Amino acid sequence: MDSLLQRYRNDRRKLLEFLMSSGLVRELRSLSGSSTPLSPADLDALSADYVLDCVKSGGVVDVFKGTKKFNFESSYPVTIHSESRDSFFLVSSPDVAGSPPRRIPPQPINMGNSSNNGPDMSCHIDNTPSSRDKYIFKEEAPDIKPMKPIKIIPLGLPPLRTGLSDDDLREAAYELMIASMLLSSVEAYPTQRRKLEKGSKLLLSLKRKDKPHLQPQISNAHSEISSKMDTCIRRNLVQLAQLKTGEQIDLPQLALGLLVGIFKSDFPNEKLYMNWKTRQANLLEEALCFSPSLEKNERATMRKCLATIRDSKEWDVVMSSSLRIEVLSSIRHVASKLSSLPGRCGIEEETYYWTAIYHLNIRLYEKLLFGVFDILDEGQLIEDASSMLFHMKSIWSTLGITENLHNAIYGWVLFQQFVCTGEPSLLGSAILELQKVTSPELGNPKEDLYLSHLVCSRQTIEADIHLGLSKAIFTSVSAWCDDKLQDYHLHFGKNPRDFGMLVSLASTVGLPPTDCTRTELINLDTLSDDVGDKIQSYVQNSIKGACARAAHFAYVKSHGERTHALALLANELSVIAKAEINEFVPVFSKWLPECMMISAMLLHRFYGERLTPFLEGVSSLSGDVRKVVPAAYMLEEALTQLYDCHSKLKLHKPYLHKLKNYEIEKAVKPVMLDWLISQHDHILQWTKRAFEIEEWEPLSVQQRHAASIVEIFRIIEETVSQLFGLHLPVDITHLQALLSLIYHSLDTYLQRISNQL
Repeated sequence: MDSLLQRYRNDRRKLLEFLMSSGLVRELRSLSGSSTPLSPADLDALSADYVLDCVKSGGVVDVFKGTKKFNFESSYPVTIHSESRDSFFLVSSPDVAGSPPRRIPPQPINMGNSSNNGPDMSCHIDNTPSSRDKYIFKEEAPDIKPMKPIKIIPLGLPPLRTGLSDDDLREAAYELMIASMLLSSVEAYPTQRRKLEKGSKLLLSLKRKDKPHLQPQISNAHSEISSKMDTCIRRNLVQLAQLKTGEQIDLPQLALGLLVGIFKSDFPNEKLYMNWKTRQANLLEEALCFSPSLEKNERATMRKCLATIRDSKEWDVVMSSSLRIEVLSSIRHVASKLSSLPGRCGIEEETYYWTAIYHLNIRLYEKLLFGVFDILDEGQLIEDASSMLFHMKSIWSTLGITENLHNAIYGWVLFQQFVCTGEPSLLGSAILELQKVTSPELGNPKEDLYLSHLVCSRQTIEADIHLGLSKAIFTSVSAWCDDKLQDYHLHFGKNPRDFGMLVSLASTVGLPPTDCTRTELINLDTLSDDVGDKIQSYVQNSIKGACARAAHFAYVKSHGERTHALALLANELSVIAKAEINEFVPVFSKWLPECMMISAMLLHRFYGERLTPFLEGVSSLSGDVRKVVPAAYMLEEALTQLYDCHSKLKLHKPYLHKLKNYEIEKAVKPVMLDWLISQHDHILQWTKRAFEIEEWEPLSVQQRHAASIVEIFRIIEETVSQLFGLHLPVDITHLQALLSLIYHSLDTYLQRISNQL
């Protein structure tokens, strides 16, 4: 079967034969002037388009012109006359031809007239790349992904088993806060409440915004509780406080007290009432039903009573007030039994609920602490933050919060808010709070025993790990810091001021060990080998990532700017080296004095692996050489400065690796000499030409020097400026060649003057 191209040629010949035999072609003209019929071979060498145009214009066909046009058309693919103009036939098979060329097309030649002021020095620098200059910078294709926020590892508190949501916890925390403050005869937020009531509409609209990364403040203005409902809750809390004067309140007592005095009619709609009642039932179930101290029948009674409370029809319509009180009394009996149980650690004011429902207590206190942030500016604390924190002490005995535990949870809350907002002041406050946790002054054996009962669980590949709450907080913060430090150039390249604070945070909480099966964090104050190895891994990983991004950036940018990628890469690596010197090395050198040497070696090796093939191909002062070599020379100076920073510090152990200079001078020195030699020949020619065109006239006030000698000095000055303007390494050999060039040009000029005299 004939190919498509062969069929096209056959059809073309049939078309030409038809045109010749149909009488449409009136005359055939050849170079000899004869009009003999054409052979099939002649038809194959005749342009069909030309013949058709001749038929339209009168029928006279010039064979020479038709053949010339055919030869011209044959140098291009045969196209189909379609509207898209992108369909054509290929003479060769595309599978055999391979992929299209990827090399960059040559620069357009400037055909403009040269300056008439004298010979152009730049035209004698060879810009034509030789076969050895065809070094192709390989595309760096690292796995570069958009920088995403690093997620914080959850503490691993035991899960809530009753479906309590974040909103439920916030509302419960608010009610508990008000009740505790009333019990301690403290007015609940007088100043803050007036401010919130004044802007309640604005705050309610802000709460409806979708801000999944931020925790709303704890206040009645933020909740769905109406002012009437809030008044009702406060009234019942006051009554409960009067009954419990001087006594400690707990979560079950609070929920039962509210269920006794609040009814469906106190709510503006049924939905709010059902949400509120379900929350109270869930709190009671979470606090009581899962206790191992309950008998089987007591647990069954509790679940039956709670199911009755959740049933809206039975609780609010069918049951009488006396029956509802009986149900609540059954629950209160179980709650009283658990409340009477002693604590496990012997701490003053400790109750059974401190360790029994610590997962609920910690979550409630965490929600309260998030209330110290301004909802209009989540990176700032409210004006009454200190007062609010002081009043929170009234619920410490209820939720089992000690001073050390408060510092840990508050530091954890500040840290989370910093991650969400990026406000540096929050990070500083978090560091101060977490430093209090590690302070030996707050050490207490009983409190340490209590904190050990607040267990958080983590799942790893190897096994499940159980940690105390404070240690779980430190581990989560440490893991986040570790992820940041693994590529600190990426995370702190644009804002290096936060780097020191982050390292201070990591120093406070410790760093995760290399062995994931270990739970003990690495203490940076010990200056052990583990610390040095950890810091070294940060430097190596971050430099590796920064180099990969710089190489990829240089490769992409080189195609847009028509600049060699090695020159752009050298500039990018110089920026990295300066950041190491000014920002990162001063921080890390406390634990790893040789970190600057490691950084310099990694950067030097990364660029050297790409520069060496280029230097091996240097044979002339091409445009790429004039851009790459100066940039490489400046990078080498920056890396040498970075490497030599260790001289100001005392190394923990000798560093055996030495920084070797790039072989720039070895590659460029002969090329520079060749250029100077070529310039020498050109300058001698220009000197002779300047002397020959000189019109010798007597000197005058207007013309104190001959035009030729002025031209000679201008040529010499431009040559010297151009040599040092290349920013290439110059040694004594090059200077001697330059002096020889100047000497011979002046000597030649003076010799010609002497001969003319």
